[in-house]
Amino acid sequence: MIEVLATNDPVKLSFAQAILKEAGIEAVTLDEQTSSTFGGALPWIKRRILVREQDADRAKSMLIDALKDDAEQ
Repeated sequence: MIEVLATNDPVKLSFAQAILKEAGIEAVTLDEQTSSTFGGALPWIKRRILVREQDADRAKSMLIDALKDDAEQ
């Protein structure tokens, strides 16, 4: 498994999960419970999205494009 995104932003996390799901890329989210400890006040513990190694390049590319487009609006 390869990490393709690490964030504390729940909206960005949800958006990224939706993008990957729509593309048919199986993703696993780690550290959701750990990062929410103390109400998410620990910025060094991020939620991480991991995908299979063979999907990593495509997933990273899709997320870069999608998050870039989102930031421009």
